[in-house]
Amino acid sequence: MRNVAWLVVLAVTQVEAQVPGPSFRQVIDLAAVGAAAISPDGRAIAYTVRGTDWKENRFDTEVWLWRQGDGAIQLTRTAKGSSTSPRWSADGRWLGFLADRGDKQQLYVMRAAGGEAIKVTSLVDGVADFRWSPAGGRIALLALEPESDQVKKLKSLYGEWAIEDTEYRRSHLWVVDADPTRWVGDSASLPKPARLTDAGAGTVSGFAWSPQGDRIAYEHRRDPLVTSASTADISIVTVADRTVIPLINRPGFDGGPVWSPDGQWVAFTTNAGDTTANFFRNNQLMKVPATGGPPTRLATGFDEQIGNLSWTAQGLWFVGFDRTERHVYRVDPDGGDVIPGREGLGFVQGIDFAADGRTAVVTAQANSMTLSELWQVDMLGGEPTRATDLTAQIAGWELGSSEVVSWPSRDGTVIEGVLHKPRDYDPSKRYPLLVVIHGGPTGIDFPQPVPFYVYPIPQWVAKGAVVLRPNYRGSAGYGEAFRSLNVRNLGVGDMWDVMSGVDFLIKEGVADSARMGAMGWSQGGYISAFLTTNTNRFKAISVGAGISNWVTYYVSTDIHPFTRQYLKATPWDDPAIYLKTSPMTTIRRARTPTLIQHGQFDQRVPTQNAYELYQGLQDQGVATELIIYKGFGHGINKPKEQLAAVWHNWSWFGKYLWGEDIPIPVEETADANAGGR
Repeated sequence: MRNVAWLVVLAVTQVEAQVPGPSFRQVIDLAAVGAAAISPDGRAIAYTVRGTDWKENRFDTEVWLWRQGDGAIQLTRTAKGSSTSPRWSADGRWLGFLADRGDKQQLYVMRAAGGEAIKVTSLVDGVADFRWSPAGGRIALLALEPESDQVKKLKSLYGEWAIEDTEYRRSHLWVVDADPTRWVGDSASLPKPARLTDAGAGTVSGFAWSPQGDRIAYEHRRDPLVTSASTADISIVTVADRTVIPLINRPGFDGGPVWSPDGQWVAFTTNAGDTTANFFRNNQLMKVPATGGPPTRLATGFDEQIGNLSWTAQGLWFVGFDRTERHVYRVDPDGGDVIPGREGLGFVQGIDFAADGRTAVVTAQANSMTLSELWQVDMLGGEPTRATDLTAQIAGWELGSSEVVSWPSRDGTVIEGVLHKPRDYDPSKRYPLLVVIHGGPTGIDFPQPVPFYVYPIPQWVAKGAVVLRPNYRGSAGYGEAFRSLNVRNLGVGDMWDVMSGVDFLIKEGVADSARMGAMGWSQGGYISAFLTTNTNRFKAISVGAGISNWVTYYVSTDIHPFTRQYLKATPWDDPAIYLKTSPMTTIRRARTPTLIQHGQFDQRVPTQNAYELYQGLQDQGVATELIIYKGFGHGINKPKEQLAAVWHNWSWFGKYLWGEDIPIPVEETADANAGGR
């Protein structure tokens, strides 16, 4: 038996040795920066870092602190939980954060100079979000309303059941007095939260303090169901007496309020009453007097989505896409003109400003060969200071290159995509081609050194393949007209864009037409399913959480309006468009070996779609496997199951593109454990 065991370990080691480049575990292990907050004086940055805990099978997020001239230290260590959402007090002496330390997610504060964290709340259902008052003295909380006595009695009498679309509790604003010096060592002195909003507000989904600290502007919607986002409005509550003034009250989404520095105006983003095309049309930036009145539109010439609003003495700031880049923009709040922001920051994920309104922390990927880092930046000039060096994690890795390429689609539309090539790419050779299709459809792909999820892109490139990630019609970054091109054209136009990209690479002498595969998750999974039943040019396909039948999807998803908006009809109004765009309509054409991956409890794309495609492929005699990841929803968010999903794809495409029989390792080796905690 001992000899057999050694043979198994040897076989596993040999399998892992067949994976070139960084190991799958090494990539999953990569630490990544998350939320960042700059201190009021601009000299320190609190931020989160996500790591991997293999033993507990979870991704662990903790708070770190960087100080100018001193470097970075880890501030929190929450056992079996995470610490998130670091925020500074107005005087910069205290740092608040949220952590689940065994009694739901609660608010903690600690001295910015260091020391033990002090627990501030003990709410039964925890705290969802918080903000320090700019004037000091108070903290606003976002938390669930308590479960009613009536609901408790019903459960005790009749057990667990619910009427569809009614099983929820609303979130509300609460406020607590904030004087941490009185709480140290005295749990009885912890402040008692006072509720600011009532049931008439619906559910609160976002909020912002006025600069004077006397009022809070908040976004509220009918209920917390995802389809109720289009009911969001904005109101202002006066903290002292809980008086509420409705500010924006109309159909469609109006939310994300931010105050002008003088407290006279509130800026927000809006769909301007649009409830029939807001999934793919641009939002708008507006401002409204804090006392009420008609809103004024700003940034009218910006043809993309607007997000991450901030308002400082230098103007209104937002983050927006520009093709495969993402920049910070500045708006003149009086005239509404968009002023180019800081250049040279690459792909920006987020920004937070210090008290001077110009010093900021920017989360950005500087170029195609770096990971996202934090930068201390003067947004009006000067050289940025890099606060983190997470890119050091990939130093020495065998990585290829990534570049933006473009080609004309079948209808003449110019499509861009990201092409990954091996480090030793030889233009005289043709390479196996893997097409990885992003979700959304309003997602976007951009050049990255280590693109990864359940698709082992860096390893395929190291193996000697090229990988194309197309920004098909509907993708973000290219303006509203481009995002609208797959309306009543889902699947069909998407396939034009993917296949024209494939043909472009074949024509350019890059891709080997005899060895090609395609895959994607969510909307990318839908397009992959559409390819499975409409073309035989690929050797293998992988469908991740993909839609196979728009009728099945429409009646079971948690975002019914998505289908109505893109297909401009219900199945009962126009069954023809549902047939035209559903992969199952052409299932009899399917010939391509297809792997199907799906989360057991997926509400966004329910598993009926996976089973329908699986059965249809079986009926046609097509090689297929369906893998259900137990306990998961629309995404695979635990490291072990993510590792499994990567191996499933590596094995599937290895078999059909390279003719390899790749078993998934059944025992851990020393190499497999490397980097885990």
